[in-house]
Parts: sequence; C-alpha cells; structure tokens
Amino acid sequence: MPNSSLPSNENDHNLSDSAASKNLCNLDQLPARSIGTLVRFDTEDVALETRLREIGFAEGDEVQPLHYGLFGKTPINVRLNGALIALRRVEARAICVQKADK
Repeated sequence: MPNSSLPSNENDHNLSDSAASKNLCNLDQLPARSIGTLVRFDTEDVALETRLREIGFAEGDEVQPLHYGLFGKTPINVRLNGALIALRRVEARAICVQKADK
C-alpha cells in the first residue's frame, strides 16, 4: 500500500531515477552488504505482496542483501530480522527500501 508521505508513481517500478534524492531503491538494486529499511511494497500483484508479508517482510524492517547469484543476480540472499531468506529478483524488485545513512 502506498504511503501518502512518499512520492508515488504507480507506472514506475524502477525507483533508482525518480527517488535518488530520497535515497530510495528497490531491494534488487541495493548493493550487497548494504542495509536498507523497508518503506513499502512496490507491486500491484496482491498475491506477491501477501507472500512477502507471510515470509516476514513488513514496513520498518531492516533488510540486508548479502549475496547476489551469478546468473541474472538471482537468487538474492537477504538477511531479515536475523533470518536468511533467498528471494527471486522479481520478488526483491517488489520491495522498496530506503538506504541507511552512513
């Protein structure tokens, strides 16, 4: 669900250009070992969002991609609340994160 305090463009699922000034990106674009905070789900696929929530993803959670696969950057190994989770790239692309300040 879109957060009214954040700029939203439902037709743009690649956040790297439109939100660079806000430090937002999709999880599949976050560099390995970087930490981000889940801001929202960036998908119109209700089933995918539900599946991600059932796995344990929720707004405000810290996520950290640990490793990207060799072929097509998939699977993506992610640390979420101390658990290690493997995601497909399409699943990671549906998660909008704010990069942590260094």
